[in-house]
Amino acid sequence: MTYENSCVAVYDEHLRVQEALHILQKNDVNTTNLSLLGKGEGSGTYSTGLYTRGDQVQYRGAQRFFWEEMWRYLPGAAFFWIPTVGTVVVAGSLGAALVVALEEVVNGPDVLGAALYTVGVPDDSVIGYEKAIREGRYLLVVQAEQNEAERVHDLLLSSDVQDMALHLG
Repeated sequence: MTYENSCVAVYDEHLRVQEALHILQKNDVNTTNLSLLGKGEGSGTYSTGLYTRGDQVQYRGAQRFFWEEMWRYLPGAAFFWIPTVGTVVVAGSLGAALVVALEEVVNGPDVLGAALYTVGVPDDSVIGYEKAIREGRYLLVVQAEQNEAERVHDLLLSSDVQDMALHLG
């Protein structure tokens, strides 16, 4: 199910993301409505990629254990190179939204913005979120009905969030 309401939280470290997910799980937030986006490595130090082995998603790169843990929590995995951002790793349902955006935008630089727009993120916020990913931060995106999006926002205030916005449709 898609919702026009979302809460987007920006974290500067993967440990902060894990803490935020634990807060949400402890408070019975439905994880099928969560997605995480982050920058894949591209430094030349590590070979980086995503593949499946049986029904498990595997990641190769410096953050292997982090991303593989995220895919256990958040069903859905994707790995893209986007011209305006670089490599983007996704856990959760926004991976499918990126695929749809790729098909509709035809590999343009606006593919990430188009995917975020489908979950209620307004155009004027997309540039900031793209910049956050480009700079190595993480976006935790929650798609929900208005009351649940507001509850998630309030719960995440207790986490070490760098920036957060509630986008209500």
